[in-house]
Amino acid sequence: MAGITDLPFRNICRDFGAGLATSEMLTSITSLWHSKKSQSRLKLVGENGIRALQIAGSCPNQMAEAAKQAEACGAQIVDINMGCPAKKVCNKAAGSALLRDESLVTDIVSAVVQAVDVPVTLKIRTGWDPEQKNATRIARIAEAEGIKCLTIHGRTRACRFKGEAEYDTIAEVTQRVAIPVIANGDIDNPDKACDVLSKTGAAAVMLGRSARGRPWIFREISNALTGKNSTRPIELREIFSTITTHLNALYDHYGEQLGARIARKHIAWYLANPQLECHRNQAQQVRQVCNSVTTKKEQLTAIQGFYQWHSQLEDQVA
Repeated sequence: MAGITDLPFRNICRDFGAGLATSEMLTSITSLWHSKKSQSRLKLVGENGIRALQIAGSCPNQMAEAAKQAEACGAQIVDINMGCPAKKVCNKAAGSALLRDESLVTDIVSAVVQAVDVPVTLKIRTGWDPEQKNATRIARIAEAEGIKCLTIHGRTRACRFKGEAEYDTIAEVTQRVAIPVIANGDIDNPDKACDVLSKTGAAAVMLGRSARGRPWIFREISNALTGKNSTRPIELREIFSTITTHLNALYDHYGEQLGARIARKHIAWYLANPQLECHRNQAQQVRQVCNSVTTKKEQLTAIQGFYQWHSQLEDQVA
């Protein structure tokens, strides 16, 4: 979710009920943290929930130093990424590539836990490939070294995002360790969230791709888990209000020019909402406009115009 879970997106998700939202992944090489991109990821002022910073790397000493720096920046949780399947991360023996070296996993986790006073959490996959699944052993290492919570994406690195998530593996890990386990993978609706919790015995579920352009999914899942009525779809007015709020937060966070560029992908995800599916051509036109303009006013005008057109059409049908 690098390039997606920035501060504006995390706050939007929390507004809809997400219990925890973790930062985009930061390299453990702190000398690179002075770049504009890293500085943006380190910005925690305005975070409206628990501040969790995620770090990735393959050197225990570097990871420990990065954890210290993250804590100094205000992180209340340091999250270690050993789940990223991206080639550019794995080629540096970081992310899910670490799952091939359990001794190095031990050294990294131990170094990070000992370096900070805040809780340290860990994100992993079920293994490097289907022939090398070792999530249970990694979980036991994590627990022994002081990790407070473990998130598991139910696929190996080799599987990336193909095939179905292995909830049986997550269930096995949950039974073998005492620390909380969070299930991740293919959770894209309230029924699926409830089913995964039941199948795995996990303490919680984590969402990633399914929240793009649909942050209200957290509210839907929360309603389902608490027995509230979650079948009624979000109203059109709230969809467009959320888009506007998100875009304004992006402009404020990045500045108007960069914010407008970053907003384009979020606009595309929002406009792909099934409730707008019957007006795909109009949504595509709005997306094209938003991709070509460079100012806050132009993007917001395009979105507002689509909302007004859609609202008038609904009134005529009613």
